[in-house]
Amino acid sequence: MRALDLIRKKRDSAELSSEEIHFLISGYTRAEIPDYQMAAWLMATWIRGMGRAERAALTEAMLHSGQILDLSSIPGRKVDKHSTGGVGDKTSLILAPIVAAGGLTVPMISGRGLGHTGGTLDKLECIPGFNVNLNLEEFIRVLRECGMGLIGQTTEIAPADKKIYALRDATSTVENIGLICASIMSKKLAEGIDALVLDVKTGSGAFMKSEEDSVRLAEVMVETGERMGKKMVALITDMNQPLGRMAGHANEVIECIDVLNGGGPADLRELSLELSAWMFYLGERTKSVDEGRKLSAEIIATGKAREKFKQGIRLQGGDERVVENPALLPKATSHVDVTSSAAGFITAIDCEALGKALATLGGGREKKEDSIDHAVGLEFHKRIGDRVEKEGSLATIHYNSGTKLAEAKARIAGSYQIGEAAPREKLPLIRRILGA
Repeated sequence: MRALDLIRKKRDSAELSSEEIHFLISGYTRAEIPDYQMAAWLMATWIRGMGRAERAALTEAMLHSGQILDLSSIPGRKVDKHSTGGVGDKTSLILAPIVAAGGLTVPMISGRGLGHTGGTLDKLECIPGFNVNLNLEEFIRVLRECGMGLIGQTTEIAPADKKIYALRDATSTVENIGLICASIMSKKLAEGIDALVLDVKTGSGAFMKSEEDSVRLAEVMVETGERMGKKMVALITDMNQPLGRMAGHANEVIECIDVLNGGGPADLRELSLELSAWMFYLGERTKSVDEGRKLSAEIIATGKAREKFKQGIRLQGGDERVVENPALLPKATSHVDVTSSAAGFITAIDCEALGKALATLGGGREKKEDSIDHAVGLEFHKRIGDRVEKEGSLATIHYNSGTKLAEAKARIAGSYQIGEAAPREKLPLIRRILGA
């Protein structure tokens, strides 16, 4: 086989066989196929789409490009959560300590920022000393000791996805159901988990803008996980506006600490409790989701979740003092408000534009080798339905370099739609639940 022929085949809308996909993925993993050819195949796939057999073959090829974790030496059920990403989406840092403190094991193999969305690993790395690059032996030791571990893909776990993930981000080939499914499920199935809770975003800040597409993605991932013998559920959740009040890295960590201390924004608390409740239920820790919600709230109220987060930070080499003293996290040198040009009510928000503005300021990547400024962030003051006065503050930019500040301000200001009346219908945070 030749990569050139497979690129042409997909370009011309033909379906690749399982053998052809395995050839392509294994060749790219071994660096026998160069970036530019894989980028061409990704773009052809993004344009032409993938059939069910192709999706299954791609997930299988990426899963078996590396090692599948054996966590049988750790007693109890292993459960994880994955979000398809959005602006201000930070629940992993809240769920892992809640669920681990509740007695389950949470092996989280996460990714970096992708497109306009932030990445769990990038958030964790703003904690001084925190090591997301544990090898598998160290990862299992941390899991055994505290019940939670958050790392990136190692050379052993789904190495094909690690390479392709970065390439998709840099070639604008993110928003494709087959590529998203294979990326997520290859990592998660390699973790050795018993159950997986999916948070599939929908709306202006999600990769899947329409609820119909989000549901289709959720169905594909649930089907893939169930076929591999895992307990699965997918929550379709709203991303027409940022989750919580913060986007960025250091300030999102601070917001997570607020929730673990019993505070934080209402929407972030609600979603965190709901997702952790489903993790408890699928992990057979509770007999119902409602019981899981009560257990999650109790674990936060007693301080057990906060202490578990500190333990997890310490075991991965980080400075656990940040939980008591968030001032130890990176802090931007300057800030400026973005104000409204008119009085009225916020009727809609282009959430993706907010994520792109953050990336423009250094809080995201435009090329796969770009570094992140962890101190850069956005603080949101108005949500859909809120009243705003002329010259009233919509958001605050926290920044270090003013080089692209004017561009970011214009993009943020333009992302808010203002009308004379508030929207009549308030969309729920959790739209639908599939599986389970």
